[in-house]
Amino acid sequence: MLRLQKFLADAGIASRRASEQIISEGRVSVNGKTVSTLGTKIDPLHDRVLVDGRPIKAKRKLYIALNKPPRYICKSGEDDRRKIGDLLPKEWDNLFSVGRLDYESEGLIFLTNDGDFSLKLTHPRYGLPKTYIATVEGKVDPVILQKFLQGIRDEGELLRAQKARILLATKAQSVVELELTEGKNREIRRMFESQNFPVKRLQRIRIGKIKLGELPLGKWRALTEPEIKSLLPEI
Repeated sequence: MLRLQKFLADAGIASRRASEQIISEGRVSVNGKTVSTLGTKIDPLHDRVLVDGRPIKAKRKLYIALNKPPRYICKSGEDDRRKIGDLLPKEWDNLFSVGRLDYESEGLIFLTNDGDFSLKLTHPRYGLPKTYIATVEGKVDPVILQKFLQGIRDEGELLRAQKARILLATKAQSVVELELTEGKNREIRRMFESQNFPVKRLQRIRIGKIKLGELPLGKWRALTEPEIKSLLPEI
């Protein structure tokens, strides 16, 4: 069972708040009867819902995992650069990214048409952990990682990793794994650059319990039902 206003919002009629107004105005009927009471619950699979006499069907919700290549942007719009949406079937042009990966970064990103799902995954209070592999110029030592764990001030923001470990460190370059929960703009790049370590490659390999795994660069797959449930906080 689903609240009527959420059903209307999911179907793309209006925002949830605007859908509540539509219901209050008596413009919605369920199985032939006008409904104006907020909080009314329906069965989306069996109940017939009309708005202003027009039948409403729930949109199929999509949850996609994509291995974003570098030099693709996550936003849609008039920008001439390549977009991650170009890597998906054309009929999925209503999908939007859950969060962002910057232009040069690569790796795991989700796309969906479910606004509630996106909100819950990106809201800071839920602190969904994300794991990255950064390849940087120069030799990173444990002292640098300790700074990252304690937090670094940059442009008035506190940038901090929850976990960090060195996978490889030579005089020429280092490979570092980091886990973050906030995802501020260009956070990892800014952390390393503040310590004079230019980032050569940045890849996100995990979001929550979902791993990038063997998904090829530029390819996508649908998230499974258990994966979707594992991502959603219990609220």
